[in-house]
Order: sequence, then C-alpha cells, then structure tokens
Amino acid sequence: MERRDFLKKTLAYGGAAGIGLGRASSNGASKTAKGPGPDPLVERVRTAMLTMQRQAWEQGVASQALLEWGDADLVILMAKEAVIRSSDDGRLGQVCDNHGVTDPGSNGEPVLYAAKLTGDPVLKAGAEKMLDYFLRKAPKTKDGTFYHIDNKPQVWIESMYMAPPFLAVAGQPTEALKQIEGFRKLLWNKEKKLFSHIWDDGLNGFARKAFWGVGNGWAAAGMTRVLRALPEGLADKKRKLEGHIKDVIDGCLTYLRPDGYFHDVVDDPKSFVETNLAQLMAYSIYRGIKGGWIDVSYRPRADKMREAARAKVDRMGFVQDVCGSPTFEAPGTATEGQAFFILMEAAYRDLNK
Repeated sequence: MERRDFLKKTLAYGGAAGIGLGRASSNGASKTAKGPGPDPLVERVRTAMLTMQRQAWEQGVASQALLEWGDADLVILMAKEAVIRSSDDGRLGQVCDNHGVTDPGSNGEPVLYAAKLTGDPVLKAGAEKMLDYFLRKAPKTKDGTFYHIDNKPQVWIESMYMAPPFLAVAGQPTEALKQIEGFRKLLWNKEKKLFSHIWDDGLNGFARKAFWGVGNGWAAAGMTRVLRALPEGLADKKRKLEGHIKDVIDGCLTYLRPDGYFHDVVDDPKSFVETNLAQLMAYSIYRGIKGGWIDVSYRPRADKMREAARAKVDRMGFVQDVCGSPTFEAPGTATEGQAFFILMEAAYRDLNK
C-alpha cells in the first residue's frame, strides 16, 4: 500500500487574519530545551536522521522529536526551513505537491515554538498561516473532519498526529478535540480496539480497512501530545481523551510479539514484522505513566519494546526494520522511524528524572 500520493507557555499572536496563537508548547519542550543528553545511541540516531531526505510530515516529526529531546537550536533551524518551503496557502515544509492536507501541520508546533523563542516575525507568520489553513481552507468532511489529502475525499489515521497537536498548542483545543472525535468516528473499531487506515467518502466505505500498525501508533502518540498540551481545566474532556489513548494502547498490546515487535498490520501475522509501532507504543506509555493516565503496570511491556527498538539501531545510527520509506510497504529505514526513536528516548528519560 502506498502511503503517500506523491509516490504512485502562553504566546498570543494577533496577525492580519486575526488568529490567536497561544500556548507555544505544553509538551514539555520549553522546559527541557537545554540541549540533548549524553546518550551516544540517541546521538547516532539523530545524526542519521538529519542526513535523510524529508517530505513535509518527515520534517515535522523530526523537528517534533528534537523539540521533545530538548535540542532548541536544531528545532529553530528546521522550523526556518519548513517556513521557507511553505506553499502559498500556508502549508509548511512543502518540497513537492504531494497533496498533503494534514501532513504539513506536523511542522506547526516546532515553528510556533521557534517563533516564541526567537521573536522572528517570519516564523510567527508561518505559524499563523498554517493555522489559518487548518481553520479556513483545508478540505473536510461534512462534519468538519480533515481530509488527509486534497485530491481525494479520504480520512487517514496519520492525521491524528499531524493536525490536532498543533491545534492544541496554537490555542485551539476545542478544534483539536473535535478532530480527534471525527477521526475516531470514521476509523475506530471498538471490537478490535484498533484504528483502520483510510476512510473514503466517495466510496462511503474504507479504502483500506486494515489495522495498520504504524497508523495506530500515530494515533496513540498524537492523542498523547494533545493531552499534554491541553490547557488547565477541561477535566471531563481530558478524562475522555485519556480513555481513548488507553483503548488503543490496549488494542495494540493484545498483538505484541514475545520479541517486543508488532506486525505491520497488527492482527495479520502474515504481514512483515516492523519496529515503529513498538517505539510509538513505548513513547505513549512512558508519557502516560509520567502524566498519571497510564498505570505503572504497563511499564514492563514498554521497556521490552524500547529494548527491542534499541537493538535495531545499526552502527550508522539507522533504526532498521521500521515500515520503510519511500513506499512504506516493507521493512527498511525512514525519517519517521528515527524520530520515533528519539521521541521514545525523550519520554523514557523524562520518566526517569
């Protein structure tokens, strides 16, 4: 299955569009942006990641990982590049027209953070335009859920990670939560406790019903990032989101292999074994334990997944056997696999402080 069509704490901004961008980051980056730690394995993974060619979502998830790891200087540099490569409608990090609607939004939080840190008006404008695109221009379903691409009426589970976290830190928590509920309405399977991959409004059915592993990881990590970014109050909404996160973690852990990995399609043992979902599950569990919404009893499984992922780092720093770029149809390497490793390690480090 080709994933991408191109292949087959308070910051109030008031721009010309009148958009308020607040809460530059509540994901902990501003508290930990003191430079990366001494772990040589993370350093190898980071260096390898920075050599890899990147599309919009890859630039975004890489800079988000560096944001959580605490490498403020690199976040600023990557944010500047994402803004330089903006499309006229505000989408960030566009190196080619791959029709991505939500993918560019993964750059939004790093750009917003960099704007706050530097006071750079170009970065500020980039964040404003990305938010304006989501609120006023992005194609959506009838109930207002983002399509993932602009040339087909399709909702993809990846969008759970790409858009809601930025909306939450940009002062739009209601919209962030609305999007999460919209994605769940179309893609969540309550019996399996897993998300399907792609809903197509034109077909009035699934374009891909499979419970894609990395997609479920995107969902768990995206909701985790939103929960950490929500403002004070909203107790009922937070509890509901906590439940959503726990549900997908439980659904995935049902299929955790003894070796600490998952199959590419979670419930299909004939699909290849890959590393990414283990990294994203470990990240979500560590953040959940730290935040108090995941019980500490989940930690041994997170530790198993973390050790399995660390064993996949080769001497060059590439995390091997992730769902591999560029087609994401076989085990390989990918920018997102590198980024997920760094996110996992940042969450593990913070839990053990």
